Amino acid sequence: MNVNSPRIENLRMTVTIDKKFGADLQTDIEIPCHRPIRICHLSMTLKTGGLERLLVDFARFHNSEHFHLQFVALGELGPPADDLRAAGFDVRTIGMPTTGKAAAIQILRNYLKQEEIDVLHTHNTYPHFYGAMAARWAGVKTIINTQHGRGCGTGWKSLWQFRLANRLTSRIVGVSEDARRLCQEQDPGSAGRMMCIWNGIDIDRFQFTGPKPAPIAISVARLSPEKDYPTLFRAIRKVVVVHPGFRLKLVGDGKERAMLEKLAADLRITKHVEFLGERKDVPDLLRTAGFYVSSSKTEGISLTLLEAMAVGLPIVTTAVGGNPEIVLDGVTGTLVPPMDPDALASAIIDMIDRHEEWQHMGEIARLRIEQNFSVRNMVANYERLYAECHLKA
Repeated sequence: MNVNSPRIENLRMTVTIDKKFGADLQTDIEIPCHRPIRICHLSMTLKTGGLERLLVDFARFHNSEHFHLQFVALGELGPPADDLRAAGFDVRTIGMPTTGKAAAIQILRNYLKQEEIDVLHTHNTYPHFYGAMAARWAGVKTIINTQHGRGCGTGWKSLWQFRLANRLTSRIVGVSEDARRLCQEQDPGSAGRMMCIWNGIDIDRFQFTGPKPAPIAISVARLSPEKDYPTLFRAIRKVVVVHPGFRLKLVGDGKERAMLEKLAADLRITKHVEFLGERKDVPDLLRTAGFYVSSSKTEGISLTLLEAMAVGLPIVTTAVGGNPEIVLDGVTGTLVPPMDPDALASAIIDMIDRHEEWQHMGEIARLRIEQNFSVRNMVANYERLYAECHLKA
């Protein structure tokens, strides 16, 4: 433990989490504190991804007077870990799978105990299971879990781990109402402790510029199966028959890149798709497009959709997961069924044909992000939750 951690007076917070989030405490609370509440975030990795970007934002926007943050990954570290360390945060890896599962739990238990962690915040099912075991062994009384996708995952093992860990957990958070509902269906016995806190983004980083008046779409994501880019590519083959000037800027990398490049060649759309790879200038790239498109088969709350809307882009996306909670169909964009190239192609063609409406759609999209999906609001809601649960522990 850092003996030089700043000491503070009693922590007084107004807990005003909206009732739709499932909170049952809406009052001023005061927690006797001789130091900040010590929070440990536990994730599977700290490599590139939406979850990892959120953890960096937790660090950037947390209330450092009242909360002290530390970060642990079960597995590999990457650029987000470097960013956290550069900002002065303690970042560790347990070293799974090399350590073995039993040893990992013991290592994590010793770390939590040594660092006098007050709240363990686990992210997704695997870290939740191992983190809950270690935390209870270490005497950590408050465990928060966030499910960043749609529920705890598939398969009996994930479901069993989720249900067991939930019995030791103070609150389980879905990043969308859809995720919360699915989690409740997967574990009805813990449904009363489940709630929703929407993800948020740093609005200041994604300044509103509005759409470019050109038939250029952009998509930002890992090139992985759940993003279902083959459906988008098959849709593009139909779009370019009607709008031969259409272009897609594809930002991201992943294991499916070679397959997608071959598919683009087979569909004869190579000149219509630009593979930009992994990029750090996403805000600037978003400003070069007329609208945003996504063909995902599953989503929690998509950060890239939020970022595109913050810049002021209309959206064409699939009606999966939390997407309908972000995109107002017919107002800020268009929702289509997943895995349906014809429906996606029709929506893209219609969006291009409505180009005179893009600016207005983008302005409404920006306002929606400001009102509902700010990272500062997200972090503040979690901090209220930490305070509430810490008081009750």
